[in-house]
Amino acid sequence: MEKLVRKIGLVAHDAMKKDLIEWVLWNSELLMGHKFYCTGTTGTLILAALKEKHPDVEWDFTILKSGPLGGDQQMGSRIVDGEIDYLFFFTDPMTLQPHDTDVKALTRLAGVENIVFCCNRSTADHIISSPLFLDPAYERTVPDYSNYAKRFENKQVVAEAVESAKRRKKKK
Repeated sequence: MEKLVRKIGLVAHDAMKKDLIEWVLWNSELLMGHKFYCTGTTGTLILAALKEKHPDVEWDFTILKSGPLGGDQQMGSRIVDGEIDYLFFFTDPMTLQPHDTDVKALTRLAGVENIVFCCNRSTADHIISSPLFLDPAYERTVPDYSNYAKRFENKQVVAEAVESAKRRKKKK
């Protein structure tokens, strides 16, 4: 039987990086064999800690750019493309982030795509201890947004815009 591989996103604000590193190390036995996508600094630090604890283990890490430098958007893109099943994003609730709009967008995409998302250690502990985490039969429900995507299919938006542009040009 093929081993279950979860695709896991790991992100942490600066004040929460140590907490996420400790959480990953604490759960490293459960996390072995899974695929990780991490924003730059967080991923670099976590991978170094895992290699120190488990020097003989090959970890599958994709390290993106630092969050504020585009890593949050790269993570969001992977969520939309179905490359992330779980997002462990340890947020700092006490500090305003300069890239707060990126953080909100990432949080929104996790909801839109219905992936498992947590923003603190307690939630992460519950998620990883759930029997569903290692259940190969569990698959998330992927929302169907086809009606939304087709909302202009039977509308004359393009024709109306072209006609409006022609009228404006004639007035000049």
